[in-house]
Amino acid sequence: MYKNRWKVNLVSLMLLAFLALAPAAWSQQDTTQAPAPATQETPTGTAPQQQQGMSSEAPAPSAQQEAQAPSEEPKLVGDTLGLPGKIGQEVAKAPLGTEKGQIDPNAPRGVFGIPGAPKVNYIIAILWSVWVGWIFSTVGAFGGIMAGVGHMTVMGIGPYAKSFAKTAPGLNKTLTDSVRTSNQFLVGLSALISTINYLRAKRLAWPVGIALAAGSIAGALFIPWLTGGKVSFKQYQGWFGLFVFVVGAFLFYETTPKGQESKKAAKQAAQAFEKAIKEKGDLAGQGVAFKSFSPTHATFTFFGAEFKFNPILVFFGGILIAAISSFLGVGGGFLYVPFLTTVVGAPMYVVAGTSAMAVLLSMITSIAGYITVAKAGMDWGLIGVELIGIFIGSMIGPRTQKYIPDIWLKRIFVILAFYVGLRYFSLGFFGKSWVP
Repeated sequence: MYKNRWKVNLVSLMLLAFLALAPAAWSQQDTTQAPAPATQETPTGTAPQQQQGMSSEAPAPSAQQEAQAPSEEPKLVGDTLGLPGKIGQEVAKAPLGTEKGQIDPNAPRGVFGIPGAPKVNYIIAILWSVWVGWIFSTVGAFGGIMAGVGHMTVMGIGPYAKSFAKTAPGLNKTLTDSVRTSNQFLVGLSALISTINYLRAKRLAWPVGIALAAGSIAGALFIPWLTGGKVSFKQYQGWFGLFVFVVGAFLFYETTPKGQESKKAAKQAAQAFEKAIKEKGDLAGQGVAFKSFSPTHATFTFFGAEFKFNPILVFFGGILIAAISSFLGVGGGFLYVPFLTTVVGAPMYVVAGTSAMAVLLSMITSIAGYITVAKAGMDWGLIGVELIGIFIGSMIGPRTQKYIPDIWLKRIFVILAFYVGLRYFSLGFFGKSWVP
């Protein structure tokens, strides 16, 4: 039964990876043009004699026909407007004007320095970033997803990027890359702080984290190269929602009595940890301790419970998860968490820190790829403000997590996954949110 469970999870992860990479191919197919209609030749030579007074040449178009001729191509901005990199290049190719999907050089500059783009309220940005840092450092996931919700919906970048889908598709895709990279900056800092805090508290299974992180580096390397500049915002939004919803459903199953049957060790460790919290016992003294480690078999203990895992399996899991998370522009914690709770069987008190360690190295690799290979543009002022909130939230998370029961940590994850997943899935694929 234990081996079968691993096989099921491997197949599931491979399916998720396939679904993540498919849109890149589809976006390339969308660029093909329909063939021009063939012209019909007029038969000549054997026609009857032309009527008297008529010329053999075609008559000149009348003034009415000229008025009905197709209008000229829209005038383009034709200048980078001082914007660096690919954003500036794509702005220059966008149509000039004041309508939706156009660029007005005289409009006030907003996010990414683009005239007419949404202006971000920095107070709201800081407060949202505190929430992002807290949720990621508490459950080891949803930091990138919540960062994406903030950038796309709270700050209004999503509707703005989608307005260029037809008028300036290059700018639409460049803004998509920029949102993906901005999400990862926030998760990267939160992952760094969380890793340090959980390591000190001995609630981080670092060999598991290293095996996951090694795989995540490999998985995150090729996604920016493969999909950079090729994914529309609509595609990104739809697949973003679908993955979140599916993983939320999977973790919901783990909270049911049937799903809990195979989690006896995790439940035992969680109960012992919660008891030690109430009795103010020695938490670090009973924290993560490794008994053995080899490429195919490793064992660690946490509050008297023993956990076994296969480092090679964890490594390949890291590759697939990092590929998916890099495509979505998130940290991957929403995939690392169910992977660790299922394959390793660890309790959430250990999973959060271990997930953060894997996310940290994955984010460094993915951010470097998007900036150097995909040439994603960044709003450094906005990133700087958001990192302040991330720092605050990430310092609070590990200190409050120990007071929240293990089952409720999973339920928080599930509730967020269902809501966020359904919202962005419906927006991306159907153009309208099915939830408020």
